[in-house]
Amino acid sequence: MLKNSDKYMDIEVSSSIHLMYVNEIQQEMYDSAQRRGTGIAKRSIEYLSKKIAEGNAVVATDNGKWVGFCYIETWSHGQFVANSGLIVSPEFRHLGVATLIKDKVFALSRNKYPEAKIFGLTTGQAVMKINSDLGYKPVIYSELTQDEEFWNGCKSCVNYDILMKKERKNCLCTAMLFVPENKKKNSAENSQPDNRYNNEQESSFSV
Repeated sequence: MLKNSDKYMDIEVSSSIHLMYVNEIQQEMYDSAQRRGTGIAKRSIEYLSKKIAEGNAVVATDNGKWVGFCYIETWSHGQFVANSGLIVSPEFRHLGVATLIKDKVFALSRNKYPEAKIFGLTTGQAVMKINSDLGYKPVIYSELTQDEEFWNGCKSCVNYDILMKKERKNCLCTAMLFVPENKKKNSAENSQPDNRYNNEQESSFSV
C-alpha cells in the first residue's frame, strides 16, 4: 500500500470485485487520450471487464475509490506480452502511483508468462523511464509482435495514419522491449559457432 497523507492506496491484481470501476476506467482512458492528443487503443467495456474478472489487470484503489489501472494482453500465441492501458485518475497523479502499478503488472506478467517478451509503445517520457528501470530497451518496431490484431488496435489512435504511411516501421510512439534472461542467453548461444564436435566427421551429423 502507498501512503498518501492520511490515506492508503491498495494496488492489487484484479478480480470481479473491481468490475464496479470499469466505466470510470474506460472514460478516463478516452479523456486522457483526448487531452494529450495521442492514442490509447480504445477498448470496450466488455473487453476491459473480461481482463479485470480474469485477473489479467492491476487496479489501484483508495478507500473504495478508483485510482489507477493497467492490463495484460498476450500476442503471437503467448510469445509476446503487452502491459497496456496504463492510466491514473487525475487527482492521484504525481504521487508515484503509475510506477507502482507498472511494477505490479510487470511482476504479474513475468509470473504468468515467464518465457514471453514484454513490450510497450508509448509517447510518454515518464512511462519510458519506468520501462527503462524495469529493464526494457528501445527497439525498432519489427522486433515487436507482428500479430495483426495488435496493430488493428492502433486504429483508434489519432496517429494511425502516420503509422500506416510509415508501413508500421515506426510512428510517434517509442517501442520498448523486455527480453527474459533465458531468451537473451539462447540468442547469444545461437549466434556463436557450434564447437560441440571434435572432428569434421562428427560435425556432419544432424539431429
